Amino acid sequence: MIRIDVIWLATEPMDMRAGTETALARVIAVFGAAKPDCAYLFANRQANWMKVLVHDGIDIWLATRRLNQGKFYWPGIRRGSEVELDHEQLQALVCKRLPNPPF
Repeated sequence: MIRIDVIWLATEPMDMRAGTETALARVIAVFGAAKPDCAYLFANRQANWMKVLVHDGIDIWLATRRLNQGKFYWPGIRRGSEVELDHEQLQALVCKRLPNPPF
C-alpha cells in the first residue's frame, strides 16, 4: 500500500501530455522537492484531467484521471501558489461532484 501523509495541489495548470520525468520536474519547480509520502496533484486548464504524482520513498508513481463530463473543482490559478489538502478534501475533489468546492 502506498502511504500518503501530505497532499499538495498545484493551482497552475499542467500539460497532460507530461510523463513521469516532466511531472517530477514540475513538482520540483513548484514545491521545491518531491518529498517521501507526499502526493502532488495537477490539472489541465479545463480541469477535466488530473495527474497525481506520489513519491513513496523509493519510487515515483504517476496516475491520470480524465472526466468525460464535467470538471474537477480546482481553486483559481494563483501563480506560484500551492494548496495543502486533507484526505477528506482529496476524496471530495476526486470522487464526488459537490455544489461548492471543499476549499
